[in-house]
Amino acid sequence: QVQLVESGGGLVQAGGSLRLSCAASGRPFSSYAVGWFRQAPGKAREFVATISRSGGNTYYPDSVKGRFTISRDNAKNAVYLQMNSLKPEDTAVYYCAARSSPSGSAYYTDYGYWGQGTQVTVSS
Repeated sequence: QVQLVESGGGLVQAGGSLRLSCAASGRPFSSYAVGWFRQAPGKAREFVATISRSGGNTYYPDSVKGRFTISRDNAKNAVYLQMNSLKPEDTAVYYCAARSSPSGSAYYTDYGYWGQGTQVTVSS
């Protein structure tokens, strides 16, 4: 079973950038499609980005489209989320998730493996 560990979260001013990393162990990351989700206090878990197993297809909701970019490096067993032009509304715990399918998904119920989460705080 694959294990996921996230890093790169922290405190940043509005307009700044962060890059989150998700490292896989136990099994090759190339066997999984990957998604990023976030959850702010008092809100449901929200879809952020997803990438196919090959890295050839990505998908984003309108809330982050044009600002966030998901990418992967299967040789390093890693997936990244580059976040630019950050807004206070982006403040949340960010989670990396994996599913044993070639295609990604925007629905958290489709993912069976989750990281521990990393806090992102954007100040105004």
